[in-house]
Amino acid sequence: MMGNAGLMQSIQPITTDLVFIGGGHSHAIALKMLGMQPLPGVRLTLISDVSHTPYSGMLPAYVAGLYAFDDCHIDLCPLSQFAGATLILDRAIGLDLQENQVILANHPPLRFDWLSIDIGSTPDTTQIPGAEQVTPVKPISRFLQSWDRLVERLQQDPTCPIQVAIVGGGAGGVELAMAVQARLQQVYQAAHQAITPQIDLIHRGDRLVPERAPWVGKTLAHLLRDRGVEIHCSETVIAVESIGAQKQIRCQSGLTLPCDEVLWVTQAAAAGWLAQSGLSTDERGFILVDDTLQSISHRQVFAAGDVATMVKTPRPKAGVFAVRQGKPLVQNLRRAIQSQPLQPFKPQQEFLILIGTADRSAIASRGRWGLGPHPWLWGWKDAIDRRFMQQFSNLPVMIPARSGAGLLPSDGLRSKSDSSEPLPRSSSWFSLHGLLRGLKSKFTGSDTTSLPMPCAGCGSKVGSTILTRTLTRLRQSYPMALPASVLIGLDAADDAAVLQLPADRLLVQTVDYFRAIVNDPFVFGQISTQHCLSDLFAMGATPHSALAIVNLPYATAAKLEETLYQLLSGVVQALTATGAVLIGGHTAEAPELALGLSCNGLAQPDRLWKKSGLQVGQALILTKALGIGTLFAAAMQHQAKGSWIEAAIESMLQSNQAAAACFRQYGATACTDITGFGLIGHLYEMLQASQVAACLNIDQIPVLPGALTTLQQGLVSSLQAQNLR
Repeated sequence: MMGNAGLMQSIQPITTDLVFIGGGHSHAIALKMLGMQPLPGVRLTLISDVSHTPYSGMLPAYVAGLYAFDDCHIDLCPLSQFAGATLILDRAIGLDLQENQVILANHPPLRFDWLSIDIGSTPDTTQIPGAEQVTPVKPISRFLQSWDRLVERLQQDPTCPIQVAIVGGGAGGVELAMAVQARLQQVYQAAHQAITPQIDLIHRGDRLVPERAPWVGKTLAHLLRDRGVEIHCSETVIAVESIGAQKQIRCQSGLTLPCDEVLWVTQAAAAGWLAQSGLSTDERGFILVDDTLQSISHRQVFAAGDVATMVKTPRPKAGVFAVRQGKPLVQNLRRAIQSQPLQPFKPQQEFLILIGTADRSAIASRGRWGLGPHPWLWGWKDAIDRRFMQQFSNLPVMIPARSGAGLLPSDGLRSKSDSSEPLPRSSSWFSLHGLLRGLKSKFTGSDTTSLPMPCAGCGSKVGSTILTRTLTRLRQSYPMALPASVLIGLDAADDAAVLQLPADRLLVQTVDYFRAIVNDPFVFGQISTQHCLSDLFAMGATPHSALAIVNLPYATAAKLEETLYQLLSGVVQALTATGAVLIGGHTAEAPELALGLSCNGLAQPDRLWKKSGLQVGQALILTKALGIGTLFAAAMQHQAKGSWIEAAIESMLQSNQAAAACFRQYGATACTDITGFGLIGHLYEMLQASQVAACLNIDQIPVLPGALTTLQQGLVSSLQAQNLR
């Protein structure tokens, strides 16, 4: 048996899962630090419902129009890739702390060994009737979406006066009021409209910014009034009502204020599912942590930023503390994983704040000391904020060894007939002691942090215990009723699946196999399945069943099971949506995640599509935008924006089943799917087979967002050179 010692030196099995929920400031810093100094054997996963996390320090200036979107948002896609972390774009909705699982809105439950939470906060509107009509400023990402829509509506109709009410007179509310007034006034002026926006600031206290020295509130109140902002102090909002197309704020004093939009910047609260999960929380639902940022009730859980309340040293919910907690958080996570004593973190009591005034000036305040407003203070604040953001841009390309420490996306889905890079082979050299230890792990499913050298051949198969547990979980999550035509499938542990095919149908078969293009196993399973099924749709066949072949990154038994479960969940979900079933497969351990499917479809003999079916005078119809190859080539070099990759993944997850049905209804005579050979390569195959020519209108070819930019930068798939030939 042949071995490969060089490969073995680079293999680091997955032994531990560290999961981050939320892409807040602390987690962004932690991921950057872990990217610079990875933890061997630790699989990182970031769960976030947005691909771009806003930096709160630059939020008001963005609202005022002083920053572009990219200036004040951390792109989590290249950051996660740099850290070797799996990015799961989904929303956490609960925790199972008995089984150590994160419950997700659109993914299977995700297991962890260590968990860190940094999801921020949201203003508390639970006691206000009609609160569903207000726009909370947190989560910031949702607020900015609402704000951008508001500005766009006003730009489309700048002749309409607008009234905005802002509830909350702390530093955040005051800074936002100045930013909103400045931006709306800009829109009117750009449209040459002599209209002044009506801005009302409602505050429960008797003075603005009560958390700072009195002169700060007085100075800001003077600035607001000079800009036409109405200030209502000592007013408590008790309801938000609808009056026709408008809203109305009703206060305890009897004051009523009509408005078009209500922005809520009051005392923060935490997501309800945190307390429901069993974590110890304070009266507002924030996670109680000790001075090591570790949960006081569940030691496998850490928390930082607004979502955490430090029991011994409580501090206000301010971004400055989230930033300061990033370094001690990652250091204590390292120590916890390595079974070392944790180190306490004590935040400072006094801290400097720089409040922007939306006109490139700012006020500085620390304790009783303060200064401004002045342009040089804005320059100071701008420099601090840009320096913070700069650490997350222009990340060095650090492609790790193919191991369990983290998977990078490949350069795109390749055609099954192209393999410019041989598949990695595992080594088979091992000692007798290693063999016995490996047999124990294979047959008992026990975990060990020191794994034997992996075998090749049948020795590389995943153990039966892991398969049994995974398939049991899969059946529980996705009940699969086998059709009568499947005589033997996953329900029977036999050597092969057995199908009974209708006599009046043709069996259409195809096979594809891919390295992971994304590092979320669940999404990768869906993408690969959709890609494989497209071959059947292109032939006019109806999907019937599929066999899977899986390569799992080297890991302990529990980690192999979790990866396989996530991957097959994606496969089964995609198959079920088309009426097909998974009937069997093969699994093996390898340096990186990979998935192949052999798909079976049924077709009527007289309704089969072939590439040779093109006819003179027909129109060519393209069902999806192009650009996957260049976008993922760019992603490998941290040159692709997260929003571009999001759009590309959304396209790849879309099934071609409905498009094929539409083609059938309108009498299409030929079809193909466009993969690694690109539009020209696959069209050329059709033209050769049909002996016709075609004319393409370049301007009518849809392209994915960002693809033209990455092409202009020379970022292309590894197949590009062959495709050009």
